[in-house]
Amino acid sequence: MSKFCSISGKRPLVGNNVSKSNIKTKRRQLPNLQMKSIYVPELGRNIKIKVSVSALKTIDKIGLMRYLKKQDLQLSDIV
Repeated sequence: MSKFCSISGKRPLVGNNVSKSNIKTKRRQLPNLQMKSIYVPELGRNIKIKVSVSALKTIDKIGLMRYLKKQDLQLSDIV
């Protein structure tokens, strides 16, 4: 299962854990992704997508179709 938000495009970041003695080891910082079923009133049905929580907050605020238009995406791009 990929760690990729289908709407906002958030991906894992790579960084270092730094110990007190300044030893660096690689780590991954994963985005907070959730599988959500979102109702689309324009289609009259639910769609199930993997979306980051920050994008989900914006979708709750302005709606899915307006958010997709803002990101220059179509509904067919994310389903």
